[in-house]
Amino acid sequence: MTILQINNLSKSYGKGATAVKALDNVSFSVNKGEFVAIIGPSGSGKSTLLHLLGGVDRPTSGQVLVENTDINQLNETQLAIFRRRQIGLIYQFYNLLPVLTVEENITLPLLLDQHKVDKKQFRDIIGKLGLEKRLEHLPNQLSGGQQQRVSIGRALISNPAIMLADEPTGNLDSKNSKEIIELLKLFNKMYNQTLIIITHDERIALQADRVISIEDGKIAKDEVIRP
Repeated sequence: MTILQINNLSKSYGKGATAVKALDNVSFSVNKGEFVAIIGPSGSGKSTLLHLLGGVDRPTSGQVLVENTDINQLNETQLAIFRRRQIGLIYQFYNLLPVLTVEENITLPLLLDQHKVDKKQFRDIIGKLGLEKRLEHLPNQLSGGQQQRVSIGRALISNPAIMLADEPTGNLDSKNSKEIIELLKLFNKMYNQTLIIITHDERIALQADRVISIEDGKIAKDEVIRP
C-alpha cells in the first residue's frame, strides 16, 4: 500500500536570473513499512526534500501526498496538526525541549493534542529504547546517544504515517551511531513503521530496503536493495 506519493516536486529559492533550483521535478512513492535511505552529496537537495516531505517547508510546485492527503493544500494550522500526528521527525541535533524531562519530551505530541498516553505503548517504547531509568532526567543530563533515543520515542509516540530522520547519527560516535540505526530498524520491522532516512553515509544507506540517490536536485538512481 502506498503511504507516500511525491508528484513532480520542485523547490526554487530566489527569483529571475538569481533563482536556485534546489529540487527539480522529483517523483517517487513509498509503501507502508518500507525503509528508504535518501543519499547525496552536500547541496544535492536531499535535506530540501526531507523538509518538503515533513511539511516543514512548502514546494514551489508539485505534490506531497501522505495517506492521500495533499499536505500542501493544508493551511498553517492544519499543517502543524497533521505534522504532529502523522510525521515523526528525528533531527541530527535532537531538538529536545531543555526544560522538559525525558517523559515529557516523548509524550509532548500527545499532550499538545490533549490525547491520553497509551501507557502500555509508552512502556514498550521506553523499554526498547533503554530509557526506563532516565524518565525524570532533563536533556542536559543525558549523553548524545540517549538524547537521540528520546527523539526517536517522541517521533514514535503518535504512531505516525512516516518517520523522517535527518542525518540521525551525524552527531554521534560510531558505537552510538550503530545502536541508533539498529533501533530504527527494530521499530521499522516491529511496528511496520515507514522510515525514511537522509544520510551521506553509504554504510547506513545499504541497510535500507531501498536507496534513492539525489544529485543536483534530481533523482539519479532509485535502487531496491531488499525486495
